[in-house]
Amino acid sequence: MLHIAIVEDDPKYQRELQTAVERYARKHKELIRTSIFSDGDEILENYTANYDIILLDIQMRRMDGMRTAERIRELDTNVILVFVTQMVNFAVQGYAVNAMDFLIKPISYPSMERVLRKAVALCKKHTQYITVPTSKGLLRLDAQKIYYFESFSHRIIVHAEEGKEYQLRETMRKMEETFGPHGFFRCNNCYLVNLSFVESVELGTVVVAGHQLAISRPRRKAFMEALTNYLGGIKV
Repeated sequence: MLHIAIVEDDPKYQRELQTAVERYARKHKELIRTSIFSDGDEILENYTANYDIILLDIQMRRMDGMRTAERIRELDTNVILVFVTQMVNFAVQGYAVNAMDFLIKPISYPSMERVLRKAVALCKKHTQYITVPTSKGLLRLDAQKIYYFESFSHRIIVHAEEGKEYQLRETMRKMEETFGPHGFFRCNNCYLVNLSFVESVELGTVVVAGHQLAISRPRRKAFMEALTNYLGGIKV
């Protein structure tokens, strides 16, 4: 699942950008989660490097987009930056912070689709994959299509989209080392959870894509902190 942040102080353009992202996700069958921020200082507060793409307005009231981008680049060299502006000359400044592209207001869907297509392709170049055995041979599985890993009887069960399951001869420690940097975190000794699929947390359990998994008491604090950081500082 891709995570896109929209940083825009005008509610009208916030809605337009979010609607265009949702339209792109439906059309291209992409799983995309959006987070909305009303100014540069909002996204920088408790910033964590868990966004794939940031759509960043240049002219904002409290902290303009260029200063915001400079601060983001100090914390995150990998996130894809796309500037949103009414004036082309502002967009040119984006090269100083390695911005991928820019969108000119008013935003047309074809322009948004062109930019998102390029940005999503770049994201997928850096996707983590896992090779799993199937009845037809080996399958390379995108980590962002995995709900969680389960340790069971000296094997790892991979729970993926569409209810698919695969089995690996591997250790949970190895899975944690490999996928921890890609948004996975252990809620107990048996489960390594893809935080992007967390739907809710209640009464010592976490719901991941409809599956209820127990959160162990020793891991609860660390898990909740990891989830809060993944969601960009929003308390859960």
